Amino acid sequence: MSDQAPVIWWVRRDLRLGDNAALAAAAGSGRPVVPLFIHDETVEALGAAAKWRLGEGVAAFARALGARGSRLILRRGGAPGVLRAVAAETGAAAIVWGRAYDPAGRDSDKAVEDGLDGTGIELRAVAGALLFEPWTVETGQGGFYKVYTPYWKAVRDRDLPEPAPAPGLIPRPDFWPASDEIEDWRMGAALGRGAAVLARHASVGEEAAQGRLGAFAAQKVADYAERRDFPAAGATSRLSEHLSWGEISPRSCWHAGLRAMEAGKAGAETFLKELVWREFAWHLLWHSPHIAERNWREGWDDFPWSTDGDSPEATAWKRGRTGIPFVDAAMREMYVTGTMHNRARMVAASWLTKNLMTHWRVGMDWFADHLTDWDPASNAMGWQWVAGSGPDAAPYFRIFNPETQAAKFDPDGAYRDAWIAEGRQSPGQGALDYFDAVPRAWGLSPDAAYPAPAVTPEAGRRRALAAYQAREG
Repeated sequence: MSDQAPVIWWVRRDLRLGDNAALAAAAGSGRPVVPLFIHDETVEALGAAAKWRLGEGVAAFARALGARGSRLILRRGGAPGVLRAVAAETGAAAIVWGRAYDPAGRDSDKAVEDGLDGTGIELRAVAGALLFEPWTVETGQGGFYKVYTPYWKAVRDRDLPEPAPAPGLIPRPDFWPASDEIEDWRMGAALGRGAAVLARHASVGEEAAQGRLGAFAAQKVADYAERRDFPAAGATSRLSEHLSWGEISPRSCWHAGLRAMEAGKAGAETFLKELVWREFAWHLLWHSPHIAERNWREGWDDFPWSTDGDSPEATAWKRGRTGIPFVDAAMREMYVTGTMHNRARMVAASWLTKNLMTHWRVGMDWFADHLTDWDPASNAMGWQWVAGSGPDAAPYFRIFNPETQAAKFDPDGAYRDAWIAEGRQSPGQGALDYFDAVPRAWGLSPDAAYPAPAVTPEAGRRRALAAYQAREG
């Protein structure tokens, strides 16, 4: 292999320069580096909001690379064919990338390895998206963990290297291969007019991610354990979208949390536990990939959930028009910002799967289409946890009452007021933005009457309990 034969760095969901093992491996070779992002079938399959957010992240990352004297090459097509073509155009002798852990990503990894086998090109997949490789955390019997608390105890004291800085130099090739323009990919097309609304709320790029982490560690982490469940408090890190697209590494977040804990900030351990909850989701997805498609637990396939995502009740839930203010506020927050507070996610998911007796897949797929921080592992595990069909699931009798949840976690109504316009004399901008974010075909207006609930919390609870108890019996 020539010392000047370039290395292709296949950029995936790792849109950062710092603490990036794939970039470090490519730049550390001393050879010219050709950063390449591929709009392949895994990108094409993304939901509307996630695809738009990825496009914004790729554009920001291209600018960051440009500022370092490098360039991000954009190509569209199947990864094996694109990588083979770019290697031929550049004379590249090696390809390095960050390993994938979801089923579609793993299929893509294998297709690249099979498709370029025998070409003489060195292929290297490296870690970097998780704190711990899933196969390195085992129970005493050698299996994988199916309950969170033992998993947390198994990893909490592990030593993790400090996050690595960005390379001082990213060697350039003698010439750059042709690149698509990201504008031509129209990654926000499926969002329609909603893209302009999301753009006002998105935080994009590595610099923004580091800024959020720094502000959280300095100002919010001390009270995180006490205030994180209050959706109007602004007490969370808001790092989920950055972690989803690799604009910050989980290791950077982990060490920030450790430093905060060593400084005596009370909420730091809770923050670390939330990072490990994300790890646990990926641990489960790696070892039991069916969690993303069907009931994780056996014996749930006959549970009488409705699979009709277009029923009047499910449609009202999707549109934030259930007549239950806490649930509707949660759904509207998602349309406007692309994210949803975690407490609100649990309440909204419980309302759909339990009070409305609608299959968790309906909700999971809807979230996948509308979240900018979509994460295939956390989304699947979260929905099945609430529904009761997943690992370490909430007990069947835990049916979140949105009225009591609101009284406890939104006592002054600030969260509901922030997102619901109907019946308010002077609704806030976020509440009004909802009507600009959703499709015009829905025919919604802030001047319309707020709907009455089709199902009351008590009636829905009774129906759900009867179904769950029948299954238990």
